Parts: sequence; structure tokens; C-alpha cells
Amino acid sequence: MKTDNIIQLDFSEEMKTSFRNYAMSVIIDRALPDVRDGLKPVQRRILYSMTELGLDPKKPHRKSARIVGDTMGKYHPHGDSSIYDALVRMSEEYALPIPLIDGHGNFGSIDGDPPAAMRYTEARLSEGAMALLDNLDKGLVEFMPNFDDSEKEPKVLPAMLPNLLINGTTGIAVGMATNMPPHNPGEVIDGVIACMDRPDITVAELMKYIPGPDFPTGGTIINAADLESIYTTGEGRIKIRSTVGIEPSDGGRKNIVITEIPYTSAGNKTKLVESLVALMKDKVFDEIYDVRDESSKDVRIVVEVKKDRNIDNLLNGLYKKSPMEDTYGVNMLAVKDNQPIQFNLKTLIQEFILFQEELYTKQYEHLLDKAGKRQEIVNGLIRATDLIDLIIEILRGSTSVAQAKSCLTSGNTTDIRFKSEKSRKTASTLDFTERQADAILAMQLSKLIGLEVLRLHEENQELSKQIESYREILGNKKSLYKVIKNNLKNYKKQFNRERLTKITHKETASYVEEVRIEDIYVLIDRFGYTKSVDTSTFSRTTEESLKEFVHIIRMKNNDRLCLFTCEGNMYQVKASAIPRCRIRDKGTLIHNLCKVDRETILTYLSFEELFESQLLFVTKTGFIKQVSGIEFETNRSVIASTKLDPDDGVTAVIPLSAAQITGGDLKVILLTQDGLSLGFPLEEVPELKKTGRGVRGITLEKSDTVAFAAVVPNSAETFEADGKYYSAKKVKNRKRGSKGQKATLQV
Repeated sequence: MKTDNIIQLDFSEEMKTSFRNYAMSVIIDRALPDVRDGLKPVQRRILYSMTELGLDPKKPHRKSARIVGDTMGKYHPHGDSSIYDALVRMSEEYALPIPLIDGHGNFGSIDGDPPAAMRYTEARLSEGAMALLDNLDKGLVEFMPNFDDSEKEPKVLPAMLPNLLINGTTGIAVGMATNMPPHNPGEVIDGVIACMDRPDITVAELMKYIPGPDFPTGGTIINAADLESIYTTGEGRIKIRSTVGIEPSDGGRKNIVITEIPYTSAGNKTKLVESLVALMKDKVFDEIYDVRDESSKDVRIVVEVKKDRNIDNLLNGLYKKSPMEDTYGVNMLAVKDNQPIQFNLKTLIQEFILFQEELYTKQYEHLLDKAGKRQEIVNGLIRATDLIDLIIEILRGSTSVAQAKSCLTSGNTTDIRFKSEKSRKTASTLDFTERQADAILAMQLSKLIGLEVLRLHEENQELSKQIESYREILGNKKSLYKVIKNNLKNYKKQFNRERLTKITHKETASYVEEVRIEDIYVLIDRFGYTKSVDTSTFSRTTEESLKEFVHIIRMKNNDRLCLFTCEGNMYQVKASAIPRCRIRDKGTLIHNLCKVDRETILTYLSFEELFESQLLFVTKTGFIKQVSGIEFETNRSVIASTKLDPDDGVTAVIPLSAAQITGGDLKVILLTQDGLSLGFPLEEVPELKKTGRGVRGITLEKSDTVAFAAVVPNSAETFEADGKYYSAKKVKNRKRGSKGQKATLQV
């Protein structure tokens, strides 16, 4: 076997290197925005592709499929769905303060409706996008080859608007993510100008201009005190609450009307409505009468409240248990010099200002170069008009354009015919530049008209002023900043709007549950499916229908259902957690309501009944005791109900009411696996703590265990065990702890 072409590598090192390269590729080329233009690569490529297609705001819309195809084929070799999703996102007015795409057709909605397929929708650039794309052809930004070197694309757009802060962004990379909230355009521009005027400005001072995020969906930020820390560190959590109003309704009821939703529900409003409906149907809030979505262009969600209910308390509950109040996690992470960096409010603005300095410097260098070249030509044309006779003589005496140009630029008169030696001598002194010579040779005779010559002189003066102005701007930072600020102020006039999101400080909502205490019935079938019904439903149910339920427990709706298992544990389930159903509904498995797992449940009873009872515990090895129900008062969902030896288990947990105990004349009957029985008076069973093991109830053979226990009146004829009936009369009362006698099966 040849080994010449085998390269040996350390597997772990290769994995580290490959994963690191993959992670950086996702971070830089896919997921995170550039700090300068605030765009991710796919967004930048879509906008550039639309520029190449000529889709500016004044042009007709073009099919989205064409835009996606061009972007994918030329610049972004990834899935078309990801490109179309990014295009749709840039058109959403409820997501961006300044949309970058002007969409035509179904681009989805705030409700969460998906956009139509790309073959049905059309798009073009918006005015906001032009603020990022203007002067792209003036060499202000660097271009790089595309993925197959067949095209050129910009590394960054010449954004002259602080897009990253205004529109915000979100992106998930490998091991990191960015979540930049949107801000008010006018406030951000004011903050940028303030930072340019005062480079030493603090974050707290910047917040006088940018007090906080301004979400397109409005709402209220309720933790204003945390914003300074968030803007200083670049990360934190913002609590957003819906904007609501109270309106009167029919029948003396009142409506809670939601007019603005949290930004986290933008494009997902339907889920917010569904969550409110679920809270009503599941009786989490008994105060809700109805929920309706009456939204059209504006948001209007109506929560109708039952008569004479505490609306403020209900609102606190809705804020706590529904998306009406939500948290927006801020993480100001962006890419700078191919590295992901955590920024804060001030450093983001400083990066934008540095980028503007670079852009405007290149722009005015471009303008200065253009004006200088034009002035050079104008000066040449003015000089040429004074020597027009000589120039005509040179042109007529030359045999080629190259020969005439050589004479104009370097005074070379060789082989040129002149009318006089004086003309030759004057021509030998000419020293026009290459650019001037080309302009002279292309000059029309109409330029010799006096008015045209005057215009050349006027243009020369104007160019001199422009050049002086450009040099002043390039040579003086204050002058450069003045131009930048004037341009930003123009953008502010174009894009500014009133603040939509209010900023305040409110305490966390606390809800006091309003529970109307009523009787309910908990129904459990032989498979363990559990449900609850109200008394009216139970009273209407036929006895035949009730036969399928092996356990029927009457209790209060604010009580707890207690379950005792053979493993010696007690579980508790709140009555409110048991689903309220119709009789024909299946219900929920009791194992899903508490952590019973595979334990065998022996007894169900309400805590109210338990609290007023004595419990008789009987174990498999024959131990027995009474425990007061008061012992089991706890808020824990599961506790040990009795002490057991490792090889022991609970056979029976029998609740006894105070009336049964005080009435006396009761005996305990124990039945073993081998068919032996023992009876003794209940009064012989001592009351112990739940942590006690108990006393000996029956003496067993080594292989025998207690299989059944019952408490019956002394006068009872029979008792039932596992579907069989035994004679109770023949189980004579003997001393507790004695050996059993053969039980008599009753035919």
C-alpha cells in the first residue's frame, strides 16, 4: 500500500481548527451585522442586487423571485428561502422604523400570517435604503470578488444613516447572538450630533437624546431604571408591556382594550390572542367573559371582563401569565474588522461617526479630484480661445491627431506646416496637459462664441470656489463635521416620527387570584384518567354514566386532592390543576398531574376530608397504626406518609371520620395472602405520628403477607376483598397481634 499521499493529522486538533473556521464563517459571513452599515451579508447583497437591477423608489416594482434569483446567483449562494425571508423582513413596517424594502403584494402581517410565495410578490428599494446606497458608485467603499470571482460586491454599504441603532437587528451565530432593539430615527440622529459636538459625552448624557428603544409596535418599557446599565454594558433585559385602555361594555361589563403589543409579539399577534383565549377557557382567570380580536389596520384586542370584577387585579394577572408583558433581551454585538465585539450605546455611535468621517473624506476627495480635473480642462479651453488662430493653424498643418496633440502638449512642431516661422516658434512653446489637449481637440467651434467664452470664465470661478470649499472641509475636522451634521439633519426631516414606545418605571405585576369557592366532583376511571365537573353537571349525569368511574370525590375548587400510595408516599394535586371537563371528555392521566410515576395508588380523598379524619395504615408485614389527618398538613406536592422497613409496603390506607371513631363498635379485619384472617377492636390500634412504623397487627408466617384490611361494624355479616365476599361473623375478635385463622368464603 502506498503511503506517499497520506497526511497524518491529530484528530482533535483538526476538529478544533475546522469547527473554529466554521464558527467564524457563520459569525462573519452569515449571522451578525457589520457595525458600520448595520446589515448582515444577505441583507447587503439583496440591496446591492436591487441597485444593480435599477429598482430605486421611482422605478416600478419587480418580481421578488427575480431579485432572489439575482442575489443567489451572483452574490449569496445559499437557499432561496433564507434570501426571501430576509427580503420580507426588511419590508415589515411593524418590525423596522425605516423599512429598507418597498413591498407590493402579500408580505405577511403583524398577526403572523406568512408572506405569499416570491413568484406572487414584487419589491423595490425604499427611500430608507437609498440613504445606505447613495454614492455607491463614487468609490467610497471597497469592493471584493463574489464567491466565484465573476462579479464584484461591496464589503460594506456607504450608509450615511445610523441604520444599526435605528432599525436594530437580530442574529444567532455559533456560541453568540446579537439582539439590537430599534430606536427612534430623530433621537438617534440627535444623539450622533451630540456625540460629534462633545466626544467626551457619557452614556447617561447620551440618554437625554436617546432615552431608550422605540419599538414600531409601541407599548411601554416598564424598567426605565435598568436602561442606563443596559446602554453602558451593551446587554440586559427590557420589560415591555402592552398599552391598554378601559371601555364600558354591555350588561354593566367593562372591556380591556389592547391597542399596542410588545415588540416580541410583532409578527406573532395571533399567538398573543390565542394565549388570552386559553387563559379564559382553562379558567385560569374566571373574570374573563370573552376575548375578541377586532384589529384592522391598527391593533385592537378586546378582553371583556365579567361584571363587578377587579379590572386592575385582572390586568396584573394578564401581565404576569400572558405575552401582554414580555422581556426583550438586549445584546449589542456586531462585527468590526472581522471580529465580533460587544458594543455599548456610545461606542456604537462612535463607530458610526468614524465611518462617516471615512465616507465623507473619500467623497470630498472624489469631488475635489473631479473639480480639479474639470478646472484643468476649463483653463485649457480658456487659454485655447486666446490662441485659437494658432491652434487652427496647427490642426490644418498636421497630418494626424497624434501629431497635433504632441504639438499642443510638448511644442513638437516637426513635420507640421505653418504659415510663418513666427507661428512655428510660438507653437514650440505650447505646454497643454494631456487632458487639456484632448478637450481642445474635441472642442466645438460654437465654444468660440463670446457668450460661451464668458461661461467658461464663470465656470472657472465657480470651480475655484468649490475647490477651496472642498479643501477647507478636508483640512478642517470641524468643517467636515458640519457637513455630516447638515446631512443628518436632512435625514431627520425625512424620516423622523413621534416616539411610539413610552418609558416608565412600574413595579412587577402582582395578581391576587379571585376564586369563587364552589363544590366540584373529581372523577377517576379505572385507567387513571381524571377530570372535574361542577355540581350541576354531576347532577345531570345518569347513574349508568357514573359507573365507569371507580373513584368519585366531592371537594371544593380551592381544595387539594390527596393520593396515598403503597410505597408509603402522599401526593397532592391542586383542584385548580385538575382539568374542568364535560362528562364525555376523557380528562388527563393522574400521573401527568403529579409525579406518581409507577406507584400504586391506594386511596384518594380531599384534604378537607383528610384534615378531619383519622387514617388507619396497614402494611404488608402486618404493622398497623392510626394517624391524625392533621399530620399531613403541608404545601409540598409529595411527602412520606409513613415509615416503612425496606421490604415492607402499605396494604391499605383507610380514612375514618370522627363520628365513626366516637361511635365505637368497630373492628379491624386483616386478610392475608394465604387466606388467614384476624379481627380485633379498632380501639386496640394506637394513634401514632406519621413517622412511626406502627404496632404489630397480626403475626404472619415467613412467606405470608397482609393482602387486605377493612374496618367494619361488629354487626357486619360479610366483608368484600378483591371481588370476593367473606363471612365477617366468623372472624372472631381476638387479641391484636395474634395469628390468623382460616377465613370463611361466603357463597
